[in-house]
Amino acid sequence: MTTTAPSPTATATQGPLTLDHLDHLESEAIHIFREVAGEFERPVILFSGGKDSVVMVHLALKAFAPAKLPFGLLHVDTGHNFPEVLDYRDATVERLGVRLTVAKVQDYLDDGRLRERPDGTRNPLQTVPLLDTIEAGKFDAVFGGGRRDEEKARAKERVFSLRDAFGAWDPRRQRPELWDLYNGRHAPGEHVRVFPLSNWTELDVWRYIEREGIALPEIYYAHEREVFQRDGMWLTPGEWGGPKESESLQRRLVRYRTVGDMSCTGAVDSDATDVGSVILEVAASRLTERGATRADDRLSEAAMEDRKKQGYF
Repeated sequence: MTTTAPSPTATATQGPLTLDHLDHLESEAIHIFREVAGEFERPVILFSGGKDSVVMVHLALKAFAPAKLPFGLLHVDTGHNFPEVLDYRDATVERLGVRLTVAKVQDYLDDGRLRERPDGTRNPLQTVPLLDTIEAGKFDAVFGGGRRDEEKARAKERVFSLRDAFGAWDPRRQRPELWDLYNGRHAPGEHVRVFPLSNWTELDVWRYIEREGIALPEIYYAHEREVFQRDGMWLTPGEWGGPKESESLQRRLVRYRTVGDMSCTGAVDSDATDVGSVILEVAASRLTERGATRADDRLSEAAMEDRKKQGYF
């Protein structure tokens, strides 16, 4: 892990500046971004407008400042994304002046390459558009915002996660990463998923957002919203298939811990309207954000791992 040198403005009376936990996480992530820039030809950052991808872009900008971001952005749009998050995504792309590639699940449904699922969720349908776009763009490194506390299958990932020519993940093919040495070697047609936030937790992300003053979509903070209950989650109504006749709409004060396909991403009751109150809420929670609010992760004990083996994030 590289570390940031103490500022030259430190004086003898102040003593040497020490690095805290967030400084170390930031330094490690910046090191990873720079390693990828040196080892790969066409990296791309998965960017949905969600908090983890927002923090990744912030770290990447720091890694190469004052130069512009040397990577493009990639988003797989299910067609059922939250409008607030898409607006944030587009505003960020315009502000930074970076290239955004959007792979649309709807295009695959329209031409028959994919079919709608009976439950209405499109989250598992993202894999094929993602892999096709990686191949078409010849992207050899793809940054993702996976964290080790997010889901147990992701705790098996390396920072550099090798994917085969079909985009599949095989835990047995992953390389050891001793002393922060990352192996980006891959055969033609293969690519590497890179996870700069591997050692971060949800709480670390929020504390870093507070420290850095990073703006997020308002959906992450408590707001009044029309929702209905299904499988213990508060879901937003939409054309994807909710609510059913037996499900009644309520107006509640809620916020989202994670954002994805509206059909499987639930809100939580909350009065946390700013970063500080969100941090207190997350610190007191005993449920992971995906375990509490993502229906597609409840399909089986190995739901995430099964999707990852097929090429999912």
